Amino acid sequence: MIKVASLLLTGFVMVGCASKKELKDFTSKDKDQLVLDKKVEGTLPTEVQPELLEIAQFRGVQVTGIAIAKDGRMFASFPRWRSDVPFSVVEIMPDGTHRPYPNESWNTWNGKPEKNHFTCVQSVQVHGNSLYVLDPSSPEMKEVIGKAKLYEFDLATNKLKRTYEFDETVAPKTSYLNDLRVDDETKKIFITDSGIGGIVVLDMKTGEARRFLDKHPSTKSENVTLTVEKKEFLKADGAKPQIHSDGIALSPVDNKLYYHALTGYTLYRVPVDALATSAKDETQVIKKVEKLGVTPAPDGMIFDKNGNLYMADLERNAVAYRTPSGEMKILIQDERIKWPDTFTIDAHNNLIFTDSLLQDAPAGKPVDEMTFRIYKVALPKSTN
Repeated sequence: MIKVASLLLTGFVMVGCASKKELKDFTSKDKDQLVLDKKVEGTLPTEVQPELLEIAQFRGVQVTGIAIAKDGRMFASFPRWRSDVPFSVVEIMPDGTHRPYPNESWNTWNGKPEKNHFTCVQSVQVHGNSLYVLDPSSPEMKEVIGKAKLYEFDLATNKLKRTYEFDETVAPKTSYLNDLRVDDETKKIFITDSGIGGIVVLDMKTGEARRFLDKHPSTKSENVTLTVEKKEFLKADGAKPQIHSDGIALSPVDNKLYYHALTGYTLYRVPVDALATSAKDETQVIKKVEKLGVTPAPDGMIFDKNGNLYMADLERNAVAYRTPSGEMKILIQDERIKWPDTFTIDAHNNLIFTDSLLQDAPAGKPVDEMTFRIYKVALPKSTN
């Protein structure tokens, strides 16, 4: 556990909170450099941090997605970022063991896309009595093969309920569908594309999907290089990653969709209604995009019922959150947290998240000797 004394050396605030002197000091720097400098200022915990508990681990298999049902059933996903991934989706049992979900056949890979077989699952999401499994169908992140898909499984029967397929107008060859949120009111599913940037809006009634904000800066990577575990975050070939719109979350208090590029420090939001009703007029969506200021560079994001937005703080071994008033805080900072990836919240108000070690395990790099973990941490009773 990092001691409080060392925590006081780092942190962050929104750009709007900068003093006149601070702004004057940065007048000669470009916008991207200003963001880089501002991200390391701010507020850290002054009280005792919640306990960080490990609830599962996987040796030699990189975990990214996590989802939990109301009855406590837990599911995790493992992208095919290398050739020897033994399974794509598992159900994690109460004792920490796991079994392929929905069965071994679905998790069998024969080198090409096949019906009722996963190709490269990035994320899982429980909504109601369904488990949604998002398959960008891009092994090793090289390009989409076949079609990207979203599967819906009935948790009561563990049977496939529906498959949504995305053609190249929705999931182009260089896309990588990353994470999703389901909105009951509009009957829409919102999906981020971290490969080329954009938001996919899927109509659950018709099965039709359309891309939005493809060319908008809000869905694009910023010109930054992240520093994770005191090292520059680079691809296996040494190139600088450009990971676009990634984290996504539906607010329970303002009916807006929040999203964030992974390699970037700016949070955005757009009204759900604008995305749901602008099928033929993207200009109406663009007009309503709001820039909310600087946050840590995150991966996944999730709201609690009070409207606090939790996100990874990849560069500080931490999980941060943004209150409804826009204040940024740290929930927990711990040297065991390497790359907090995807979040879910259980029925007991615990935040559960995967640690994918992406800084040490980019696509294509062997992970045989690495251990990937899932952690649990209690959320504050009130974080407003």
